[in-house]
Amino acid sequence: MYEKSIELLNKAVADELSAVHQYMYFHFHCDDQGYDLLANLFRKIAITEMTHVEKLAERILFLKGDVKMELEDQVEKIQEVAKMLEKAASMEHGSMLEYNKWANECAQNADSVSKKIFEDLVADEEGHYNIFDDEIENLKKFGDNYLALQSIERSKSNSTSGSAE
Repeated sequence: MYEKSIELLNKAVADELSAVHQYMYFHFHCDDQGYDLLANLFRKIAITEMTHVEKLAERILFLKGDVKMELEDQVEKIQEVAKMLEKAASMEHGSMLEYNKWANECAQNADSVSKKIFEDLVADEEGHYNIFDDEIENLKKFGDNYLALQSIERSKSNSTSGSAE
């Protein structure tokens, strides 16, 4: 009865897992480059995406389906901050469109709980998109100075803590 919902929920699991992997890759590289604010942003959003996977998996299991832990996409090896942010915004925008469509499909199949899960995901993804869009605008507005300020903050923190990592 809920085969279509289970299929859509598993597609969302794949999408969210891909986002987790991509954002953690970005987190590692921003951290390595000294961009603590962006590194923490990517890490925080990756964790939120993990909670999405959990909600989706719980619903799939409730519907007596099996959770497919497959990635939708492979991690793109992007190390330039502007391109990271563009990729992240693009991913969030794509998820928003898909989840909105899938919410409507669940509604057509009389599955209001899965519909609500997708609607909630759309709201979260819109928030993530807005964050990444703001960061893109900051980078355009302030250029490399925006990134330099993040590196300086790490240097200041390291010099006052008295320990070198």
